[in-house]
Amino acid sequence: MTVIDTAGTGNRGLIRLGHGLSDGMMIAYRNLSQLRHSPGAIIGTIAFPLAFVLLFGYVFGSAISVGDGANYREYLMPGLFVMGITMGTMSSMIVVAADNGRGVMDRLRSMPIARSAVPFGQTASDLIIAAATLAIMAATGLLVGWRAQNGLGSAVAAFGLLLLLQYAMSWIGVYIGSLVKDEEAGAKLGPVMMPVTMLSNVFVPTDGMPTVLRVIAEWNPVSAATAACRELFGNPGAPAADAAWPLAHPVLATVGWCTLLLAVLVPLTVRRFSRAHDGG
Repeated sequence: MTVIDTAGTGNRGLIRLGHGLSDGMMIAYRNLSQLRHSPGAIIGTIAFPLAFVLLFGYVFGSAISVGDGANYREYLMPGLFVMGITMGTMSSMIVVAADNGRGVMDRLRSMPIARSAVPFGQTASDLIIAAATLAIMAATGLLVGWRAQNGLGSAVAAFGLLLLLQYAMSWIGVYIGSLVKDEEAGAKLGPVMMPVTMLSNVFVPTDGMPTVLRVIAEWNPVSAATAACRELFGNPGAPAADAAWPLAHPVLATVGWCTLLLAVLVPLTVRRFSRAHDGG
C-alpha cells in the first residue's frame, strides 16, 4: 500500500514559503539600499506627491466644483492617495524591467536563493516606499486644508486599505515587468495606467458622466478605492443613490478587488520567476 505523506508535503511547502519570505527580505533590503546611491529617486519620491497635491488641489480645484459647497481639496485628497498608488505600479514595472535589461535577474538566479524571493522582495520594498509616500502626501494634505473627519480609527483603516491596494497593484507591476526585456520597453508600457486613473471618480463625481463612461468609471477599482477612502476619512463625495454596487459598498469592493488580484497574480508571478530561474 502506498501512503501519501501529506504532512511532509505541507511542511516542505511551509519551509519553501519561509525561505521565499526570508530571501525576499534580503532582496527588499537590496532595493531600498540602492536609494542611498540615487538621490534623484529620493527627491522624486518626496517631490512627486507634493506636486500632486499642489497642482491638482489648487490648479484644478480653482475650476472644479463638487457641489454643496464642499471643499474640493478634501474631496480630492483620497483620490490622490489612490492615484499615487496606482501610478506607482509603473515604477515597479520599470524597476523589474531594468533589472532584466542589465542582467541583474540572471545574477540573482545564479544565487542560492528561493525562486520566489525576487517578486516578494520587490513588492515588500514597494510597500515600504509607498508608506513613506503616503505619509508625505498626508502631511501636505493637512497643510492645504484636508482633514480626516471620522477619527483616528477610521483614518488608520483607510491607510491600511491603501497599503493593501498598493501591495496588490505592485504585483501587477512586477509581473508585467518580468515579461519585458529592458527598461525602455517598460517605460513605453507605463502610460497605459494613466487612463485607468483618469476614468474614475478621482477628480470629479461619476454621476455627471455620459452613461457608458459612468458605468466604466463606477466599476473601475480605482473608483471603489477612492470612494472607500472618502467614506473612511469622512470626506465629501458620497456616491449617488443609484450608483453601482462597488460605489455603494466601496470598502468591501476594494478588499474584494485586492484579494482577487493577489489570488491571481502572486502564483502567476512566482511561477513566471520560477520558470525563468529554470531557464524555461
